[in-house]
Amino acid sequence: MTVLSREKAPGHPAVRAVRLPGGFSVRYDRRSGLTVLLLAAVALAAGVVLIGTGDFPMSPGDVVTTLLGNGSAGQEFIVQELRLPRVLVGLLVGAAIAVGGAVFQSLTRNPLGSPDVIGFGQGATVGALSVIVLFQGGATAVAGGAVVGGVVTGAGVYLLAWKRGVHGYRLVLVGIGVAAMLTAVTHYLITKADLVDATRAVLWITGSLDGRDWTQAWPLFVVCGVLIPLVLGHGRALRVMEMGDDAAYALGVRVERTRLVLMGSAVLLVAVATAAAGPIAFVALSAPQLARRLTRAPGPSPAAAAVMGAVLLLVADWIATSAFGDRELPVGVVTGVLGGCYLLWLLVTERKAGRI
Repeated sequence: MTVLSREKAPGHPAVRAVRLPGGFSVRYDRRSGLTVLLLAAVALAAGVVLIGTGDFPMSPGDVVTTLLGNGSAGQEFIVQELRLPRVLVGLLVGAAIAVGGAVFQSLTRNPLGSPDVIGFGQGATVGALSVIVLFQGGATAVAGGAVVGGVVTGAGVYLLAWKRGVHGYRLVLVGIGVAAMLTAVTHYLITKADLVDATRAVLWITGSLDGRDWTQAWPLFVVCGVLIPLVLGHGRALRVMEMGDDAAYALGVRVERTRLVLMGSAVLLVAVATAAAGPIAFVALSAPQLARRLTRAPGPSPAAAAVMGAVLLLVADWIATSAFGDRELPVGVVTGVLGGCYLLWLLVTERKAGRI
């Protein structure tokens, strides 16, 4: 691999162009790449710490030794069967909803264009609660209901926002209206449920990683392994589309086809993540923005958003399990509090900048 050029733009990090086999060349942002690597290291470290946290505490060294297959039988059981699946679900859920948030914020060209603001999370919630309240379904049926609810909501919002194309602000406004209606449906379902189902429903909509095992981890592996690379492969088109549809058409991007593929991928990622852990609030909103501020990239960075989402969710889960003594909180409570503070800060910042 031969370096062709290296250049700097004022206010932007160094950019390198490299030649790949077959005569292809690519440009990459050195700061963005370094940020992704550092965030990935933080996510792995947070995962090791979280695996070692609990009623049977383990040092990071013991956790690593056990993961490498050299622990005792008791340590192997605790790590491999009880704690590792939960941490992997947290990593994948955080990455999935963060990538979904990055896609929608980029397509709408609005930092508030997050799946949990424009209705897709609420759609998955209604689907799951319908299975719980109306059919008393088990965990697998509830997960399927969440996926169906999220996908149907995504298709509905897209069709309602369509008018010779999908404009970003129109998508946000339609999504906010749909989210409000779905929230009302959620409240109605809870009032119609009996005590046991209502308690189960409220626990589910809070969002939690408690009790997650390999049955939730493997579907997430498959979905994230297919859809996240698909989104990353459309990264250039996503950046171009931030300049507007006309500019994207002029640069050869098939705008509506690309938008449909990216929106479909984002909706599926959010729906499957919600099915696995419940609606985790505000990670989809904050992770892409924090990643963009760290990379200082002029366009979206789905890869940085993915690892940032994983870091945020694992840190929030560690706070939920460790910061309040014997009282373990659902991770959705912690992300809701932290994300609400971030949303207020974002609104103040956007207003001072004159963008809202």
